[in-house]
Amino acid sequence: WLVRTAGAAVVLGGFAFKVAAAPFHMWTPDVYQGAPTVVTAFMSVGAKVGGFAALLRILMVALPTLGDTWATAIAFLAALTLILGNVLAIAQTDIKRMLGYSSIAHAGYILIAVAASVNSPDGLSAALFYMFAYVFTNLGAFAVAVAVERKEGEGVLLEDYKGLAKRYPAMAIAMAFFMLSLTGIPPTGGFTAKFFVFRTGIEAGLTWLVLIGVITSVISAYYYLRVVFYMYMYEGQGEMALRPSLVSVVVIAAVATLLLGLLPGPWFDLARQAVIQSAQAIAGG
Repeated sequence: WLVRTAGAAVVLGGFAFKVAAAPFHMWTPDVYQGAPTVVTAFMSVGAKVGGFAALLRILMVALPTLGDTWATAIAFLAALTLILGNVLAIAQTDIKRMLGYSSIAHAGYILIAVAASVNSPDGLSAALFYMFAYVFTNLGAFAVAVAVERKEGEGVLLEDYKGLAKRYPAMAIAMAFFMLSLTGIPPTGGFTAKFFVFRTGIEAGLTWLVLIGVITSVISAYYYLRVVFYMYMYEGQGEMALRPSLVSVVVIAAVATLLLGLLPGPWFDLARQAVIQSAQAIAGG
């Protein structure tokens, strides 16, 4: 048992680094800031979703008998990740670093569902739904960030978002919508995703962790809505480099985020069915 537990701890540590969970998160803000914004956008969704997909697979296939042990460890990882990600994001003035710490924080919300999956039948489904909503919301936010950046390394500060609402009202509305979704305000996919995650956490008896999630969500409103405040409440000469590809991504992401907020049922059922089929395949294999 001791050897298996030690092995599981090493595996969980590796995946925690991959999904940017605290205290293995230190690389994320620097990489997000230093990489080209298009690459950062892919990393923020592709690497995170891939890392969580592999983590869930390992937990379901290789470590089901150690569920009570790894669930406790993941719950504490989730709490630390939520607190550090959201609190440190407040001090950021670079949009990419802010979204980097935001990515860390959202890993914490997903980890709540992962920890709850041992005692809640919908834990893994909630995690999948959250990742689905996060993909569209974050891609939309980064698409706007790419448009504002214009040239490599220019236009990445929050100051550069001043006055965007007057010059580019449609893109400003879309960015505000993505910020509301990341905060978890209805009627967005981010709100329904957090609702499902918190519900599974309560069902699993992790009320203390859900409480931390709620409090840190309130904290996150400060730095997300600060972007909206800069766009609408400040005078400025904010510029964008609008390309059809970027506009298309923003529109698709905004529509998907809205649908996930207004009609979450079919998408959650799809996530639940994916979990059931995966479990059946594992049992049959």
